[in-house]
Amino acid sequence: MRLLLAALLWLSLLLPAKAECRNLTSNGADYTVCTFDTKKDKISLFNLDGTGQPYGSFVSLQRALEGQGQSLSFAMNGGMFGTDLKPVGLYVEGGKTLHKINRKDGAGNFHMKPNGVFYVAGSKAGVMESDAFIKSGIKPEFATQSGPMLVINGQIHPKISPTGTSQKVRNGVGMIDDHTIVFAISNGFVTFYDFASLFQNELKCKNALFLDGSVSSLYAPEMGRSDFLSPLGPMVAVTSAK
Repeated sequence: MRLLLAALLWLSLLLPAKAECRNLTSNGADYTVCTFDTKKDKISLFNLDGTGQPYGSFVSLQRALEGQGQSLSFAMNGGMFGTDLKPVGLYVEGGKTLHKINRKDGAGNFHMKPNGVFYVAGSKAGVMESDAFIKSGIKPEFATQSGPMLVINGQIHPKISPTGTSQKVRNGVGMIDDHTIVFAISNGFVTFYDFASLFQNELKCKNALFLDGSVSSLYAPEMGRSDFLSPLGPMVAVTSAK
């Protein structure tokens, strides 16, 4: 029996990772939600290819990974970026800080403070306010900064109003525990408050971070999705060896 269990475990490690995605409805809006566990899923961030050019799309990333013997099972736009498709805030890839944390004030969603950081460090991951992340001393393998925070210690961001009227396709990331990550994307236009409520009430996330709106895109082949709304900057992805 022990040999059989060991063999099944070994076989499971060889199988390509599968996106654990589902559709759900919350407060009259439809979402796709994908959940992963850092203890068994390889979660990474990608922005520039080997020539220093942005991948720009899920298709380009998929092809590049295939050339490296890797399989792409999930991807989503992973944080705000400039016209050059490079991140505007903290960005860490493979343990290297490629863009320092951005604490500047300004207009737009990124600067609706507190903004935050999504990071992966070994078998643990987290979503944390930017200032708290700096103080934590965490040395992540992967990290991306975006904003605003959606949920902070179980409470919706104080500047996200239930009377807000702006509606967009939105995507974000939240933590169920320190190794279970949940990504969500709306399948239609939603307000900030409804989107934050999804993470707070439906997904039971203590902390959640807005990744972007309008350009929000999902790659989940098992659900027949490979969105391409516009060129993308950083992408968060789940990969495995082929």
